[in-house]
Amino acid sequence: MQYAMLFLNALVDLSNAMAPYILFGLLFAGVLHEIVPDTLVTKHLGKSSILSVVKATLFGVPLPVCSCGVVPLATSIKKSGASNGSTLAFLISTPITGVDSILATYGMFGWAFTIYRVVTSMVISMIAGVLANFYGEKGEKPKPTFSMAPSSKQSTGFNFAASPLQKKPAAQIVRKKFSLKRALVYSFGTLLKDIASPLLIGLLLGSIITSFVPQNLSEILITHSWLSYLIAIAIAIPMYVCATASLPIAAGLMLAGVSPGAAFVFLTAGPATNTVTIGVVKKMLGVKTLYVYLGTIIIGSILFGFGLDYMLKDVSVKEMIHMHEEAGIIAWSSTIVLWSFVLYYTIKPHMASK
Repeated sequence: MQYAMLFLNALVDLSNAMAPYILFGLLFAGVLHEIVPDTLVTKHLGKSSILSVVKATLFGVPLPVCSCGVVPLATSIKKSGASNGSTLAFLISTPITGVDSILATYGMFGWAFTIYRVVTSMVISMIAGVLANFYGEKGEKPKPTFSMAPSSKQSTGFNFAASPLQKKPAAQIVRKKFSLKRALVYSFGTLLKDIASPLLIGLLLGSIITSFVPQNLSEILITHSWLSYLIAIAIAIPMYVCATASLPIAAGLMLAGVSPGAAFVFLTAGPATNTVTIGVVKKMLGVKTLYVYLGTIIIGSILFGFGLDYMLKDVSVKEMIHMHEEAGIIAWSSTIVLWSFVLYYTIKPHMASK
């Protein structure tokens, strides 16, 4: 009974922490889908090139979206024609940084640590994106979804039957007017339906893992200092923690005596991964890309963690301690809305098959 209560409490806390950001990410993705033409995404992020990966990384860095709020955004740009590498680079760079996280990192650790965190997250994202383009699954080329200006009342696109000598009319993209209804349908219909199953599994697994994380985590990392990086990775990858919320945890670890490098590993791998994102990456980008995703984050965060320890070996970092706040009405309301949609989309197919 005690373990069941621990699990339920963890599930509630996890849902309250994630739900507002997921719903915000869904809504933001729907608005972007309405105002940004698919052809623009395909043009800049659709090619399996280094430049498209760089663009996706730079686009994701300033967005104030967490590791779960980025899932619907990444799903949206993938559906719009982005390559696997661009999608993965965006999926990694966005949750690690963000305007809110950058400012909070500066306030807690100073400008040097902040710059190091932003630059390393960009490097990891770009490497992962390039590797995904070369070694990940080769997805089908996106089909164009823009409308063509009709050349006659019966014609709605290219006249493929025209003679080769006949001059074809130039294709013109017809920009549609913004529709809030279409944005909401796309957000909470198309996108949320796609991620409902992995989201449910991720919430359950994340709650189980969170329930059994030792309370004396800092003592374990101090006692086994040579394993602190691996322990930090093992805890950070499946656990949900956003970039901003991970800062006081890292500060607490460092105040307790854990090396800045090990805390940095947690700061990088924690926001960039969790059980929800892992499930979505596997479904959306494939198993090979999932290996690239996890491998790049693990190796990259550990290497940069060692580098940080080397640079800060004679430096004492001062941190600020933040108090955790109780979940408010926005968090609870978001949890109820999110779980209603998730259960609806996961139960409905089973009910229809009976």
